[in-house]
Amino acid sequence: MKLLRRPHGPIMSKAVLSTIALVIALDRITKHLVERAIALEDTVDVIPGFLRFTHLQNPGSAFSFFAESSSPWRAPALILFSLTALIIIAVLLWRDRETNVKTIALALVFGGALGNLWDRFFNGAVTDFIDFYVGSHHWPPFNIADSAIVVGAVLLGSWMLVPRKEEKGSVGRR
Repeated sequence: MKLLRRPHGPIMSKAVLSTIALVIALDRITKHLVERAIALEDTVDVIPGFLRFTHLQNPGSAFSFFAESSSPWRAPALILFSLTALIIIAVLLWRDRETNVKTIALALVFGGALGNLWDRFFNGAVTDFIDFYVGSHHWPPFNIADSAIVVGAVLLGSWMLVPRKEEKGSVGRR
């Protein structure tokens, strides 16, 4: 099957594997520290009027989307969506073993998705704690995994928008 063909060599570059491992480690460590140090729904001001850590359990997806849904399918659907995304990203990384902006961006998204999937699978909800606000304007709380996903998506979008020279013998973008 052509989709699964790739050059011979390691499954992924060391930089890609290291990026995934770093995102997962930072995500797990920070969530663990928050769960131990801050009571559920309690808040610790970091920069008053701008940033606080608030220990929340988010049963929904990123930025609390679907958190209010009472559907019994919410958790299984979010887990299935995450697994599908992880499989697609793993195939893309497996096919392109080079270290470049695209693969690092995909690694950030992969690590973040895996970090949140871990919470959702083992706890039924994702621990969120980074809480930015200015006055009454409030950004939905998030975590390190969410940050990695957003940074990876922005990098991937930027990579897609920047024209590159055609590689010899290639058709379109890799």
